[in-house]
Amino acid sequence: MSNQTIDPYHYLQIVRNSDGTFTRLHDAIPCTSPSSDTTLQISVLTKDITFNHTNNTWLRLFLPRIALISNHKKLPLILFFHGSGFVLLSAASTIFHQFCEQMADSAEAVVASVDYRLAPEHRLPAAFDDAVEALRWIRNSQDEWLTRHVDYSNCYLMGNSAGATIAYHAGLRVVEEVNDVEALKIQGLILRQPFFGGRQRSGSELRLENNPPIPLCVTDLMWELALPIGANRDHEYCNLKGGDGLQKLDKMKKLGWRVLVSGNGGDPLVDRGKELVQFMEEKGVQVVEDFEEEGAHGVELFDPCKAKQLIGLVKIFIYHQKQV
Repeated sequence: MSNQTIDPYHYLQIVRNSDGTFTRLHDAIPCTSPSSDTTLQISVLTKDITFNHTNNTWLRLFLPRIALISNHKKLPLILFFHGSGFVLLSAASTIFHQFCEQMADSAEAVVASVDYRLAPEHRLPAAFDDAVEALRWIRNSQDEWLTRHVDYSNCYLMGNSAGATIAYHAGLRVVEEVNDVEALKIQGLILRQPFFGGRQRSGSELRLENNPPIPLCVTDLMWELALPIGANRDHEYCNLKGGDGLQKLDKMKKLGWRVLVSGNGGDPLVDRGKELVQFMEEKGVQVVEDFEEEGAHGVELFDPCKAKQLIGLVKIFIYHQKQV
């Protein structure tokens, strides 16, 4: 298939309206409501909490039932950011709800999935701002699920695709403002198929230009809608070499953060993830890399076996277990 035959607006089911606003036809895709009813036969309880009423930003907490057992140890916290190119879906979207639910249950962690503001109505750095605000809210919150069940000394920022990019940039801010969130001991990042780019194409982008899950023209449109007006893909929010982000990795190393970077050979973004691993290793950051040859972009959201495999790796990572 030629790239020119793909209409990225149609592909994303986004319609640009005459007044400059956008209609997302994907808003009709399945969503899941939270449930904190302990009488139901569910392994994970969930509830939504708004942390900024003005911006209508909120997070969905996932509490595994095991945490309710008397005298059970406190659990790690994973602050999760969903993917979809900064422009689509939400923490309530069923594909992300089910993944976080499975992760909370199988990895034995409290998961806070953040519903951040979407572009282009709220261009970057809005999502990064929301990520750090969610961290500050968690630090100060008196919510019982957090205060009773979270081990604040073992917290991670995690995301898939664009969500991984949000986790990365939020992490760069946290290492600069470490005292501001000192009550939360961030241990590191979990970056699943991170979404980065640049005007110069990577090898995997060229090789998989028309890859069905995420064609190159679609990622270009996502960046066009998400970046500040007038910016191109060499902007620091998109290009790993832009700005002073790589210099901040020195502070990440000093803080002892650990980073898990996971990707697949069938994903056009895979070379960007490998590049990130290289940059971090050069700076002395502890990196665990997980690159499989098989698998396309977002495969863990649709393949239960891949989801189980990834979540198993996350559990090993957050509990500092040695891989066997």
